[in-house]
Amino acid sequence: MTASVELDDIQGIVARGYSGLTSACFLMLAITEPAAARTALGRAAARVTDGTAEPPDAAVNLALTADGLRGLGPVTPDLDGFSEEFVSGMTDPNRSRFLGDVADNAPAHWRWGGPATPPVHVMLMLYARDEERLARLEAELREDLLATGGLTEVVRLATATLTDREPFGFRDGISQPLVEGLPKTSRVVAAREGGAAAGDVVKAGEFLLGYPNEYGLLTDRPVLSAPDDPAGLLPRTQGGADLGRNGSYVVFRQLHQDVEGFWSYLDAATRRPDGTADAAARDALAARMVGRWPSGAPLVHAPRQDDPRLADDNDFGYFATDPAGLRCPLGAHIRRAHPRDSLDPRPGSADSVAIGRRHRILRRGRAYGPYAAAQRPGAAAGDGAESGLHFLCLNANISRQFEFIQHTWLNNPTFNGLHDAPDPLVAPRHDHRRTFTEQGRPLRTRHLDLPRFVSVQGGAYFFLPGLRALRYLCAATPAGGRR
Repeated sequence: MTASVELDDIQGIVARGYSGLTSACFLMLAITEPAAARTALGRAAARVTDGTAEPPDAAVNLALTADGLRGLGPVTPDLDGFSEEFVSGMTDPNRSRFLGDVADNAPAHWRWGGPATPPVHVMLMLYARDEERLARLEAELREDLLATGGLTEVVRLATATLTDREPFGFRDGISQPLVEGLPKTSRVVAAREGGAAAGDVVKAGEFLLGYPNEYGLLTDRPVLSAPDDPAGLLPRTQGGADLGRNGSYVVFRQLHQDVEGFWSYLDAATRRPDGTADAAARDALAARMVGRWPSGAPLVHAPRQDDPRLADDNDFGYFATDPAGLRCPLGAHIRRAHPRDSLDPRPGSADSVAIGRRHRILRRGRAYGPYAAAQRPGAAAGDGAESGLHFLCLNANISRQFEFIQHTWLNNPTFNGLHDAPDPLVAPRHDHRRTFTEQGRPLRTRHLDLPRFVSVQGGAYFFLPGLRALRYLCAATPAGGRR
């Protein structure tokens, strides 16, 4: 039975990627005075975009860190019902080691969100159809939030104009999960002859709290006692006030991409014996690291050269077509981030695909910097400014979804039976023994001493409340005497 998702109570970023709103920025704020902050955030909450329709002009979404929830004061200090990883935060020392945020990537070196920088309590996500409309929207929200006290700006994170490319020059956003009950899923299912197979659609509870997940269970979420919501702002569940329903967790990480270093390494690794450059070999090695060609064509279906006709191709597995990694290397980025049908204990089976559905994330990131608009590999950036990705994903279980992918698949040097070979693009580099292996016959090719191409500049875990929960959190009247 398909879950009926309450689109009018979920924030729009869950249902839509805002592809028509090509300009965006993220404002990270700190609470300085709770009562004034609640009043200001209440005004902003009235402008938050829901999931019922694609906004044609602009969109606003709002999320809070654990310290932000504590700062507003409507819930218990220990945040009962929220996930442990959200409560302890991304910069918890044990979590940093688990995620690989150590050495130069350690939070102590971050530009924002780390222990040496001002705390982040609120994230305001602003989207608009163009830069002019974004500037007006931002000015209006700043007047509402910052001019009246209670909140201060920690950092403003700008984005590049949205394209279908990420800064390394590859098409991005192709392999997104279809989420039960969301508008895009309904359209895709209707468009497919005979409907979508069961394995195509992921349960809504993997991304939204209050709905069954892939285990057929409800993920833990914060439920208050009914007296804590005397105004009846929250939905009721078994006599309690459901603060979590229609909410999600946001993982936000600012990832700097060393675009020039990436293409320089590839150029050096693929030079001919006489020292001359081999652009075709360079681009092919880049594609093998990614698992797709720059157009988006997957190596599984286009192993030898790019085929733009396959740019949208996402209908493939690995077990039957390429079990040994001769087309798409076993350690390629997309093969790690989404292993499809190659997971134990029964690779190639429906059980393998079902296991993968328990580790999906809904990506909503935006690129930044001059390289973000590059339409070909290695294209010149122009002014030398930094480029990268504001990685933003939604999940209901941070530990089982984002953290599992990051630790067990991307950063794992023994993924798929490999050795000393974490993800060639995004895994941290703390020594010079990292390799990338191209499987082949009769011999494999190993690329040694991969440098670091991606580094973490900041990050945090946020709770993205449902709209009723957001109104409750921002209510000026004390709830249950807890404020």
